[in-house]
Amino acid sequence: MPELLTFENYSPAINAVVVVVSILVVGFGASGMVEGAARIAKRFGVSELIIGLTVVAFGTSAPEFAVTLYSAFEGKGDISVGNIVGSNIFNLGFILGGCALVRAIPTTRKMLQRDGAVLGGSTLLILALVGVDLRLDRHDGILLVILLVVYLAYLFRNRYDSQTIASESGAGGDAAVNKTLVHDVIFLVVGMLGIVVGAFIMVESATALARSMGISDWVIAVTIVAAGTSAPEFATSLAGVLKGRYEISAGNLIGSDIFNLLGVLGVAGILQPLEIQHEARMSLYALCVMVFLVLYFIKTGWKISRIEGGILVLIALLRWVVDFSQQVPPR
Repeated sequence: MPELLTFENYSPAINAVVVVVSILVVGFGASGMVEGAARIAKRFGVSELIIGLTVVAFGTSAPEFAVTLYSAFEGKGDISVGNIVGSNIFNLGFILGGCALVRAIPTTRKMLQRDGAVLGGSTLLILALVGVDLRLDRHDGILLVILLVVYLAYLFRNRYDSQTIASESGAGGDAAVNKTLVHDVIFLVVGMLGIVVGAFIMVESATALARSMGISDWVIAVTIVAAGTSAPEFATSLAGVLKGRYEISAGNLIGSDIFNLLGVLGVAGILQPLEIQHEARMSLYALCVMVFLVLYFIKTGWKISRIEGGILVLIALLRWVVDFSQQVPPR
C-alpha cells in the first residue's frame, strides 16, 4: 500500500478529518447511485414500497457492502460484521426513530407480515449462525444468499401487488423520471465509484484512529463506521418522510437491513470466512431487541408515532454507551 494511504502514520486528528471526509464521499456517491437507480425502476411502473425495499435499499446498502467486503479481504472480521450489526441498529434506532420524531410514519399490514417477518427471521438466523461460534463461514454465507434470492424473487413476482400508503407529495414527484437513461446510468457509475473509494478510505482511517485511541475494532465498527455507512439511509429516509413518500422511507430501512444481513454478510462469508470478538454477542442481542421492538411499533395503530420514535432513538443511544463502556483493547 502506498505510504500516502498508510493511515497509521497520521495523527489521530488527521485521521478523524479523513473519516469525516470519507463519510461525505460515501454519502454523495450513494445519493447519486440511488437517484439514478430509482428513476430507472420507476420507468417500469413498480410500486414505491417495492422500489424502497429493493432498488433504493440496495443502493443505500452499497457503502456497507463495500466496507464489509473490503474489511473481510483485509482480515478485519470485527469491522466487517460489526459494520453490518451497527448499521442495522443505527438504521432502526437513530434513522427510523429520528424520522418518526419529525413526522409519524404510517405502516401497512403487508409491511409487517411480509417484509418485517423476513427481517425478524434474518436477524434470528444471524444470531444463531454468528452468535454461537463467533464465526461466519462459507456454508453460512451460501445459506444467507439463497434466502435473499428467494425473497427478491417473491418481491419481483408481486411487484405490482402492493398495499400502498397515500402519498402527500402529489404528482410532481414523477418529474425526475423525464431524465434520459444515459443520465441515470452516469449517476449509477459515478455513485458506485464514490462509494468504493470512500469505503476504502473510511475503513483504513477509522481503524487507525481506533487503534491510536486504544479502542477495539469491533466498537469503532458498530459506532463510527456504522454511522458513516448509514448516511445514505438517513438522507433517503428523511427526504422520503418530508416529501410524504412514506413507503420509500420505511421500505428503504427495512430493505436495507435485509440486504445487509442476507446479501452483504452472505457474500462476505462466501468470499472470506470471518471471525469476530466475543463482545459481538451483546450487539447481536441488542439488534434482535431493536428489530422486534420496531415490528411491534409497526403494528400499534399501523404507524410509528413520535413517542415510539423517541424510544428507538434512546435505545440506540444506550447501546452506543454500553459498547464504548465495555470496549476492550485490540487483539
